[in-house]
Amino acid sequence: MNCGEYAPLEIGKLREVIHEMRMQKFFSILLSAVFLVSTVGTAAAAVPDSMPSKLAAVEQAAYGTEQTGALMDRVNHLERDFEGAHPNDSVMTRVNSLYATMFDNTNGPSLLTQMNAIEYAITREVSMKSIQDRVTAMETTMQGKPSEGTYKARIDKLAGYAFGSNPIPLTQYSVPANTLVRIKLVTPVNAKKMKVGDAIEYQASEDVVENGLLLFAKGAPGFGKVTKVVQARNFGRDAEVDIDFQTLKAVDGTNVDMFLGPEAKKQMETMAMAAGASIAGMVVLGPIGIVAGAFVNGKNVDLPAGTELYIQTKAETPLYGLTVSTK
Repeated sequence: MNCGEYAPLEIGKLREVIHEMRMQKFFSILLSAVFLVSTVGTAAAAVPDSMPSKLAAVEQAAYGTEQTGALMDRVNHLERDFEGAHPNDSVMTRVNSLYATMFDNTNGPSLLTQMNAIEYAITREVSMKSIQDRVTAMETTMQGKPSEGTYKARIDKLAGYAFGSNPIPLTQYSVPANTLVRIKLVTPVNAKKMKVGDAIEYQASEDVVENGLLLFAKGAPGFGKVTKVVQARNFGRDAEVDIDFQTLKAVDGTNVDMFLGPEAKKQMETMAMAAGASIAGMVVLGPIGIVAGAFVNGKNVDLPAGTELYIQTKAETPLYGLTVSTK
């Protein structure tokens, strides 16, 4: 055999084989990490069932943080700011009324739903800030300075800017289970700095629209928590941070249960293939969202704010969607 006659062919084949093996190894490592399946699911979002927890939830939405002081003073403060009057009812009834005004869509859109719809109509996204800050910012944008009066009256005035004399175009709709939502981290995730129980904030990074209805608006806030932290160890064992993504707020303020399931994983696979090697710094595992930096920073988990991934709705959820133009 004349070895020189076949050398170029053999070398070419060898190069192809080496290239193929490298690519197979890369994607095998990446995708096996991305698609490890766990049977652990997220817990359902709990509606506050006590007077203190309902009051705290209203204050968080209204002012951005739970207030301090005597309970009656806190109730009076909320009623003065939002209602303009103090009903002659029991404290429990008054707290329930404040909670319903802020969150309940049973008899029409809640105050939070109205604010989301108005803000989206004018800015095309929603904010994670308090009602107090959002109303002030919107008034300053629209009229140059904040208004006076109750937040109910001020929101009604803003609705006039956004929708004229027409009612806010909200329609009841059931969001299907496994609806995909693209999100971005607000809280940086770093195994060296985190511990179990730490809060995780994230936002919808783009609108989710179905049948002409906006279900999740860009900027919608999501909340989760860290459930496990493992530091990088010897023998090439990577760090891990388990994140329960818990809930994402729909445009009507409903806390929708979220998790990282099969459809989200498929979308992550598409993202990985499109991004190529650049995706190697972000690997997502399991339906509760095990995030691992498999190939960067000494195999530590280090995901900055703004890192994007997909999650999905856990179950069919009834809510109000905002009618939007598809043009």
